[in-house]
Amino acid sequence: MEIKVMHQVMAWNEDVSEAVKDTLAQHRVCLINVMGSPGAGKTSTIVALIKALRGRYRIGVIEGDIAGQIDADAIHAMGIPVTQIDTDGACHIEAMSIQKMLPEFDLDSLDVIFVENIGNLVCPAEFNIGESFRLALLSIPEGDDKVEKYPLMFATTQGLVMNKYDLKDYFDFDDTRVERCAREQNPEVAVFRLSNRDGSGLEQLVDWLSAQIDQRIGRCQG
Repeated sequence: MEIKVMHQVMAWNEDVSEAVKDTLAQHRVCLINVMGSPGAGKTSTIVALIKALRGRYRIGVIEGDIAGQIDADAIHAMGIPVTQIDTDGACHIEAMSIQKMLPEFDLDSLDVIFVENIGNLVCPAEFNIGESFRLALLSIPEGDDKVEKYPLMFATTQGLVMNKYDLKDYFDFDDTRVERCAREQNPEVAVFRLSNRDGSGLEQLVDWLSAQIDQRIGRCQG
């Protein structure tokens, strides 16, 4: 019975996810699902990307948290439209939550919506939310074995960011192992090494993101 119910939930989520994609396509908005563990640096990375991209794109943010709105407040302080999803203990965001949040935005005045998913390497990977593509963060202090331990997260993402790369010398972290394992799961994944402390790696990530966004909203690069 539990398996049957789970299949029904997943199928229903896929239907809603497709409806979200249709709505975003009508308004030419790119939705980026940002995933990673608690403390991986999701918020700080989104903030850095907003600063780098806001001159080219009109940006909104959906913040997902089990409780509290600290991250949403940080985004709001930047003058960026932001809405908050409190999951009340749930370990992931579902497509229905995104569908309910979209009317809070003037979609015709946006090009990009970043979604900061719940800090978790398991559940968020299982649920499509209508995203245009996924960005998974893995911070250096977490260890270099996470791709092998949580393969679905990294097999389903289009971009992998090894974050807090400035700490690499202080941890026994083999970034070549991470990249190799990630490409075994997903040969097409784009891999980045990023430090939000000193900004290294941000330009490469921004260039890649811009290409992905332009492709999905039908904008010519240049």
